[in-house]
Amino acid sequence: MNFEHFLKDDSAAWMSGDQQHGDIVMSTRIRLARNLDGHRFPRAFSEETAMAIDRQVSGVLLDAEQLAIHFSHFDLTTKSALQKQMLVEKHLISPQLAKKETVGSVLLADDESISIMINEEDHIRIQCLEAGLQLEKALAKANVIDDYIEASIDYAFDEKYGYITCCPTNVGTGLRASVMMHLPALTMTNQMRQLISMMPRLGLVVRGLYGEGTEAIGNYYQISNQVTLGKTEEEIIHDLTVIVEQIVLRETAARKAMLEHASIAVSDKLHRAMGTLQHARILTTEEAAVCLSNVRLGIDLGIINSIPNEVLNKCMLAMQQGFLQQYAGTTLKPNERDVYRATLIRDMILDGINHHNGEKGEDSYDV
Repeated sequence: MNFEHFLKDDSAAWMSGDQQHGDIVMSTRIRLARNLDGHRFPRAFSEETAMAIDRQVSGVLLDAEQLAIHFSHFDLTTKSALQKQMLVEKHLISPQLAKKETVGSVLLADDESISIMINEEDHIRIQCLEAGLQLEKALAKANVIDDYIEASIDYAFDEKYGYITCCPTNVGTGLRASVMMHLPALTMTNQMRQLISMMPRLGLVVRGLYGEGTEAIGNYYQISNQVTLGKTEEEIIHDLTVIVEQIVLRETAARKAMLEHASIAVSDKLHRAMGTLQHARILTTEEAAVCLSNVRLGIDLGIINSIPNEVLNKCMLAMQQGFLQQYAGTTLKPNERDVYRATLIRDMILDGINHHNGEKGEDSYDV
């Protein structure tokens, strides 16, 4: 599949779906870090070594008929900064890989649920994405790919310490499991700070929309394991699942309490967010994210019925800097981005309402 497909497509299989806890758990990600035996880590190897590793890994996966998965290989050194930013915004590559200028590539499955990053911090990073809370399914898929690669390539592995990785925090299983959660009620009721502070004691960490080093926007948080050494993959997945389900219960309780004790105020806040998206002429990234989050909460609570969540997913993608400039077809200054973002989201919301009303009947407009 050509590269433009992955840039033009404003959705992916893992971005939506009626999955377990789908109103709170947006997506699941499994990432396995692996390195080839006998080679230096990407921080210290030569370009020749990088190219050899790329050829070896991509050669195995591009000829993977037994996997029944079609991968497309892209050399990221030939892509523009804007194109790489768009892949970051779709969570197909990491911000760290996007910053690399002389090495780095990615193998993408056609449905975008699998990406194999080559020569990021480690030689190989296998990433599997699923909608909702599906940690076991994502891990099973990642392990199949991992086993397939390992059948042809020797990994750097120690009997005592497990998989050897560039960063010591990844040594062991090399597994990072994360769950993207939408937690507006816990945020509005000022419970997130306490929740975030207690996570390290449980061997977990809370990060922003794009993982390590990023801040939460629009009430979206990534909950992931912090420990990879001393636990099996199954234990890591079990522990994370237990905590995520507890957070789901707390968010659900917070939403219920908000409705019981301040239903008019909550309804007003969510309708105002919808009005802002429909009528604003200037929207910053932060304001757009908060408004989209509030409208999503309104849909989940049954307060807003005029638009489906799928439209909000597309708006969340479109509002970001890379995709915004792709839609505009030109480079935009910060203030120009805010104006264009407002215009684009207004149009997308209107189209979504019209389409939704068309499916329900012309007189069914309801917010």
